[in-house]
Amino acid sequence: MMQTPGKAPSSLLVVLAFATVYIVWGSTYFFIQRALAGMPPFFLGSFRFMVAGMIMMTWSLLQKEKLFDWAAMKPAIITGLLLLFVGNGVVIWVEQFLPSAMVAIMVSSAPIWFVVLDKPKWSENLNNKTSIFGLLIGFAGVILLFSEKIMISMSSLNSSRDLFALGLVVLGSMSWAGGSLYSKYNAVSPSATVNSTWQMLTAGIAFMPGVIFSGELSSLDLGKIPADVWLATAYLVTFGSIAGLSAYVWLLKVQPATKVSTYAYVNPVVAVMLGIFFAKESISRIQIIGLMIILGSVLLINLHKYRKPKTLTPVV
Repeated sequence: MMQTPGKAPSSLLVVLAFATVYIVWGSTYFFIQRALAGMPPFFLGSFRFMVAGMIMMTWSLLQKEKLFDWAAMKPAIITGLLLLFVGNGVVIWVEQFLPSAMVAIMVSSAPIWFVVLDKPKWSENLNNKTSIFGLLIGFAGVILLFSEKIMISMSSLNSSRDLFALGLVVLGSMSWAGGSLYSKYNAVSPSATVNSTWQMLTAGIAFMPGVIFSGELSSLDLGKIPADVWLATAYLVTFGSIAGLSAYVWLLKVQPATKVSTYAYVNPVVAVMLGIFFAKESISRIQIIGLMIILGSVLLINLHKYRKPKTLTPVV
């Protein structure tokens, strides 16, 4: 996706991009779980982003895009480290011993960090009461969505280790928001494809030390990885990384960051619905309330878009 300077983005493209980020990224929770059944976490992260990055690089070269330009590469590399390596890497690491429900809630604090860290938009965001209220109740909705699982898992927490892990997830969420904002304000290339290429290749390389030092290579046998694990990984590469990240990077350039950040509230909704339809999970009344609150919060955050501007009465 490439945005022509000074030209408003197509409404259809914006809708499709939001649908991709909302639905596809929401589905990655389901497919990551499937992929981790046969692949160690750091190898999965490195493999996923390296393969996706190489595919994107090939496509960029075929399209004769300006790929090897340090001015464009530098911000994309920094974004890739903040967004995909730190943001995703922390989640991968802590999910080895933290309940996924707790991780999901901490990750869902990202929209709040978008407002806190987006200094150029402080006056606009902090004065928009419906958006702020929408962010707060959206976070409350995510807590409701996972509240029953949290109550069950609280007794299994190791206080010192898990508090440290929760702190890391908060830092990871801040890093994701910070990397997204850095990309929004500092990306040089107008091509989301070029930006995504360097972000993913950077993350893929950055995950490699984790693969080596964690000892994953010594226990990894590619020949014994089941077909369904490879299929789940292929989905993560094509839809989660190539389609999802490209849509996200493009949206950051053409839409307000606060609005784009609502993906963090919608993704858990999609994940829960997929669990119900495909993994035969049940849904409780309190989860339904949480889902309704989350969807309502997204409407509130975008309410100003639907309000008609006030017309001035001419003075006769």
